[in-house]
Amino acid sequence: MSRVDFYHLQSKKLEDVLPKLLEKAYGVGKKAVVRVGNVERVEFLNGVLWTYDEQSFLPHGSKKDGAAAMQPIWLTADDDVPNEAEFLFLVDGANAESQEIAKFERVFNIFDGNSSEALEKARAFWKELKNQGVEVFYWQQSANGSWQQKA
Repeated sequence: MSRVDFYHLQSKKLEDVLPKLLEKAYGVGKKAVVRVGNVERVEFLNGVLWTYDEQSFLPHGSKKDGAAAMQPIWLTADDDVPNEAEFLFLVDGANAESQEIAKFERVFNIFDGNSSEALEKARAFWKELKNQGVEVFYWQQSANGSWQQKA
């Protein structure tokens, strides 16, 4: 059964948080798909992952880059999973159906806590998954940007 972690952004932006979470996933040998709300943001995040830290290299790509099956981290606005990823990251309002979620070891739903629309969508998604018996966890940023698990 999949585990779904909800990450409630408050003090940092997605482009600050996503690379760190992807580093952890890549560091334990997991392939990831990052499903983004729209194509423009895919390319924005693709650029962020190349430039976020001069001391790090995080191999990734998008449709624009090609070689999808060889990318440990694939960014997309579609439902494709060409790299046989174990982890799914949902960002910028992207979503997934519960049948699809079951195909992944872990799903990370990262949402902007400063957006009432994003909060409502996350709450509805949480309820839906909880009602289906999916294991869900909620993480909220503290003032210093660290993650605290909430009940």
